[in-house]
Amino acid sequence: MPKKYAVIGAGRYGREICQRLAAQGAEVYAFDMDEEKIEDIKDTVSLAIALDSTDKKVLEANRIHEMKAVIIAIGENFEATVLTAINLIDMGIPRVIARASGETQKRILEKIGVEEILSPESEVATIVAERLLNPSITAFLRLPDEYEIAEIKCPKGVANRTLEDIGLRDKYGLTLITLKRAYEMKENQDGEVELEEHIIGVPKSETVIYETDTLVVFGLIRDVKRFIEINE
Repeated sequence: MPKKYAVIGAGRYGREICQRLAAQGAEVYAFDMDEEKIEDIKDTVSLAIALDSTDKKVLEANRIHEMKAVIIAIGENFEATVLTAINLIDMGIPRVIARASGETQKRILEKIGVEEILSPESEVATIVAERLLNPSITAFLRLPDEYEIAEIKCPKGVANRTLEDIGLRDKYGLTLITLKRAYEMKENQDGEVELEEHIIGVPKSETVIYETDTLVVFGLIRDVKRFIEINE
């Protein structure tokens, strides 16, 4: 059964995310207050509805609680973004992802509990769609002939194992380029301990992969996805 995703805001950015998700087989619901935008996208997605996402009862009536993730891609109206995010968090949506323009908006969204924040200037729709469909992939670079370089959050199945034991190349056809390792830094102004990632160089066969590591791998796209699926 395809996973369900909702995109609130069917402007250029939101529309492209919808198109990328739908092209990869996801069940996509598009919502926007503008009926003209909904009309433009209705043939691309599973369902397109004109509604006011700041109204919690309206969201509940349109089965938003069934979504695996909801992307708030509202453009200029930041107040609507905030109110929509609060509604979705109150409803217990597993992943609420919101668009922010600038550091101030980002901090406000973080304060109300949004953990995943998009910057349209730097995060193109292709990357956003890939992150939604494969949450373990934090970044990737598509290469010719169906190859890619992908940054993967350590899957549960490989945590606390050595590279030799995992057998990335022999079992999965992947090459580990390097590891990004998280180190605890001093407390910030809010008294929270911050993590900072550092490259640890070229890993050796005896290198142990920790659960907070990020693996940077090279290989076929299908092999990257197979590695994640097997070890999730």
